[in-house]
Amino acid sequence: MSDIKEAVRQKYSQAALRAGSCCGPDASASPITSNLYSEQETGALPEAAVLASLGCGNPTALAELKEGETVLDLGSGGGIDVLLSARRVGPSGKAYGLDMTDEMLALAHENQKKVGAQNVEFLKGEIEHIPLPDNSVDVIISNCVINLSADKDQVLREAFRVLKPGGRFAVSDVVTRGPVPEQLRRDMLLWVGCIAGALEENEYKSKLNAAGFEQVSIEPARIYEVEDAREFLAGKGIDVDAMAKEVDGKFMGAFIRAVKSTRGAPCCAPTCCN
Repeated sequence: MSDIKEAVRQKYSQAALRAGSCCGPDASASPITSNLYSEQETGALPEAAVLASLGCGNPTALAELKEGETVLDLGSGGGIDVLLSARRVGPSGKAYGLDMTDEMLALAHENQKKVGAQNVEFLKGEIEHIPLPDNSVDVIISNCVINLSADKDQVLREAFRVLKPGGRFAVSDVVTRGPVPEQLRRDMLLWVGCIAGALEENEYKSKLNAAGFEQVSIEPARIYEVEDAREFLAGKGIDVDAMAKEVDGKFMGAFIRAVKSTRGAPCCAPTCCN
């Protein structure tokens, strides 16, 4: 697990440094990260926030955020989803961003200053250990980050813990449909690129239920086809022609919703057992 975490840290540190320079990452070249936000959304944001976006969806557009709510973005990167959320919850609300990478946090703070967002706070930490108290946020969002964790069960338990009763889990993530070749699972480069760590959709639902969530749903937003597979497998030391056919239509960017019951934690959760 530590190897995976360090690989993720290094990749996103480098991405932050590139985004803060003249030559940011070209998200438009990726079938996963391209064309996720409207020009209206990105027009008022710093260019570096947009360039540092390496997500697979647009959770703020689908989370139905309300004025005055407190929202937490797990793996906030350069801050694009935090800044968009801050607009939606307004001055009476609060938007937290959590990231483990110093370079991304520095970039996010710069982006916050550029837009003058007063209702934003960026925190350093890991999504497996959220540095916020129990029952403290209304909505948790995330953008293609939970799939990077080697301990997704712990991430979901922590998300459940910090949500208020009735709080909403509303994240974008890469998920799979059906079995995926083991070679993809073993490839660290693909894990860091959001692919190899993706959960199968029914397993994702089961893990959310086990953490205590209810009303779980997974809605496909973008299904990656053979040509997309060819693009993200190229240069990874894999027989692209052979492997692309095996992954055609099995990976998708999805929007995952769930709710924390007003009854609180399930009876079998560690928080309520002696």
